[in-house]
Amino acid sequence: MDNLNIGFLSTTYHTSLLLIAKKWVEEELNIEVNWKLYASGPDEVKGFENEEIDIGYIGLPPVIIGVSNKVPIKCIAAGHVEGSLLVAQKSFKSLQETGSVSGVLKQFKGRTIASPPKGSIHDIIIRNLIQRYKIEGIEVKNIKWADLILDDFSDGKICAAVGTPSLAVAAMQFSNGKVLIPSDKMWKNSPSYGIVARNDLIENSPELLRKFLSLHKDATDEIKSDSGNTAKAVSELIGVIGEDFVREVYKISPKYFVNLTDEFINSTKEFVNALVELKYIKALVPTDEIFDFRIVKRL
Repeated sequence: MDNLNIGFLSTTYHTSLLLIAKKWVEEELNIEVNWKLYASGPDEVKGFENEEIDIGYIGLPPVIIGVSNKVPIKCIAAGHVEGSLLVAQKSFKSLQETGSVSGVLKQFKGRTIASPPKGSIHDIIIRNLIQRYKIEGIEVKNIKWADLILDDFSDGKICAAVGTPSLAVAAMQFSNGKVLIPSDKMWKNSPSYGIVARNDLIENSPELLRKFLSLHKDATDEIKSDSGNTAKAVSELIGVIGEDFVREVYKISPKYFVNLTDEFINSTKEFVNALVELKYIKALVPTDEIFDFRIVKRL
């Protein structure tokens, strides 16, 4: 291959930002890399469908939806679990204060909870919780660019939102917000992102993907230890946040790994069931159509 097209999101804790900042992929693989920013996981799946990208950083629910719609992709490695939190203005009570998830959610009857786009992992989690606890009268407002949720939160247009650790830290630091439900209580082991690749690339260029996953693992290890200038490199790349902000994001849900563990797989299966129940897909998607384990096992 002469070049590699990689889709990524603005999510601070993904290894994509560290790889972009340090130019590891270009230097180590000796290949031209085109990094393409997408608004959300569902948009990235659309990018795969339109043959815009070869590799992507995506939460597993959009991948499942894509596979169910015959988009030729598979998840080849993990990245992180438990990356969705519920944040709100400080006047609302947290899980610790109410004692139950349902108690937290009942505060939003007749109100709106903002979420990244329909089909994103955050959207699925909040809709699943509302359905599971049979709470009526809560509107979920999907916002195309997740980064814009903070603007609406700061302006008082919304009182609560579900999103990434980046949103949670920003809401607490800049908008007088607080975490109501932490990530491990939203959905245990939720597969917040994995590395996804086109099926033809998996079959025809496994060594290229193995080398990429090796760099992904190195970046994951750096994030876990914050060795060297990891937070500094990412903050300088983003340009509008400091090192301390990045470190807080890394710490708020520090479950980073690369291997496709049983917990990661089983949680993904639970999302398949939830997607059917929520009518996002028509039928169950087999695990072997979602994952390819061959390359990550070679690390």
